[in-house]
Amino acid sequence: MKRGLIYIIAALVVFSGCRKILSPADENNRGLSDIYNNAAFAEGLVLNGYVRLPLGSYTMNDVATDDAVSNDPNNGYRQMATGKWSSINNPVDQYTGGFAAIQYLNILLAQANKVVWATTGQYTNEMFRDRMMGEAYGLRGLFMYYLLQAHGGWSPDGKLLGVPILTVAQDGSSDFKIPRNSFADCIKQIYHDLDSAALLLPLDFENIAQPTDIPAKYANKTTVADYNRVFGAYDRQRVTARIVKGIRAKVSLLAASPAFGQGSGVTWDKAADDAASVLDLIGGVSGMASNGDYWYASKNSGEINAVSSGVNPKEILWRANVGDGNNLEKDNYPPTLYGNGRVNPTQNLVDAFPMANGYPITDPSSGYDPTHPYTNRDPRLALYIVTNSSKMGPSGATILTQPGSTNDGLNAISTSTRTGYYLRKLLREDVNLNPANINTQRHYVPYIRYTELFLAYAEAANEAWGPDGMGSHAYSARQIVAALRKRAGIAQPDNFLASVSSKDDMRALIHNERRLELCFEGFRFWDLRRWNASITVPANGVVISGGAYTFGLVEPRQYADYMNYGPLPYNDVLKENLVQNKGW
Repeated sequence: MKRGLIYIIAALVVFSGCRKILSPADENNRGLSDIYNNAAFAEGLVLNGYVRLPLGSYTMNDVATDDAVSNDPNNGYRQMATGKWSSINNPVDQYTGGFAAIQYLNILLAQANKVVWATTGQYTNEMFRDRMMGEAYGLRGLFMYYLLQAHGGWSPDGKLLGVPILTVAQDGSSDFKIPRNSFADCIKQIYHDLDSAALLLPLDFENIAQPTDIPAKYANKTTVADYNRVFGAYDRQRVTARIVKGIRAKVSLLAASPAFGQGSGVTWDKAADDAASVLDLIGGVSGMASNGDYWYASKNSGEINAVSSGVNPKEILWRANVGDGNNLEKDNYPPTLYGNGRVNPTQNLVDAFPMANGYPITDPSSGYDPTHPYTNRDPRLALYIVTNSSKMGPSGATILTQPGSTNDGLNAISTSTRTGYYLRKLLREDVNLNPANINTQRHYVPYIRYTELFLAYAEAANEAWGPDGMGSHAYSARQIVAALRKRAGIAQPDNFLASVSSKDDMRALIHNERRLELCFEGFRFWDLRRWNASITVPANGVVISGGAYTFGLVEPRQYADYMNYGPLPYNDVLKENLVQNKGW
């Protein structure tokens, strides 16, 4: 928490200081030249990038998909999904924030050589310069990724466009009417930035013990103490070469996907190779965390509470700061547990969980009983979703969702479920919201989990080489899926997985595993679009009455076909004379 506060304070310094870059100076305001002899002020330019990352909290944009609805009528994603998404009203916009961050990072990259980063220590000034520039390149590449994900798309004349590439800081004399670059050129720019970052950053920020551990480029120039001062463990959680590899894997998966693959220049085998380059560092499949499907949960409280000093659990590549709180629980506990029940999983998502034997509930071999729909299901269903008669909360209270039961019942009050289900995933159930005994517990938000990267490899490897192909690697898509399902508690041997032989069938299984493993973490909205999958599947729920289960519509999804790609902001299109994506 202390370091997170430092980040925010430093960013506020930058906000006030950099006003002078774009407007006449008021007396006593600091100017750009002040960074040259004030390393903390200069570092604030990089910290501004961290503060602006859209990663610090869960977006819950699943509400804009077939996985969830919200009981809050003012929820932006609910409004998106029901016909109010436009280039003026865009809850997933990244344009303004992304380019603001890139502006600060460009200033740093242009001025870094002029800054006195350190006045003591052997070669520390040069090492600090390398590190700050490395972080800036990595962050700039990441922001470009978010811009492409949210705003890349096809022009009316059939060109796949990205966004304007800005690698030089703008000022009052700049030409602000810069056209959009092609999607492929934007991807090339991201790779260039990530390559530059990787050359300047260590694999991890960790202390070394002896001179022979000093990287070759700094050997005979510095000491162990001075190296640790710059690249040591104190700065864990800031961008490293390992994290850059994770970012590259995300970029390549997006670019190779059906929505962008025709114009990106990125192939599925490259996407698989890039994911494998991260996974190989942890030993491939053998490095999969055994608790990767419940890393957030109360039963994992010992590991969560022990997270400190920047140390990551095995499941986590990159994460936010840890902190004590109960806001997630306030938002999503059922009413009888003093929560607002905001995010309601759909019947669609519930049906996506297979049976415990691994077979989809639609398969005759599954043993699914529609009169007992939650019996003998994939254990992840109970881990992630509260169903009728589930136990939940610090005292294991029974949650009844059938109409007329309690305030937890379907549509009983404004904070009740609209689908017959409540969210369990991400919540710590040792949080007590009873006013008489209210408490907080430790939480953190992952930026990149290894499960995401395993699924990225499985998807890309299957598309490139089929279910059992490995390319130049030591594991296949099938082996990844097998390990994930075994970890989840699917009965072994996994006969359904063994029956999957075609690329098409494996694709469907991988897409579904991704849906389950990453639900409520902000992936489904983007996955449907990069897959060119249907985004108009209505959100369904369940009504339970007299022991009977009736499944039906809760909320339609009112998207037009062109909404697979998001819009550029209306005002920026007008001001900068930009080509808008087709349909918007």
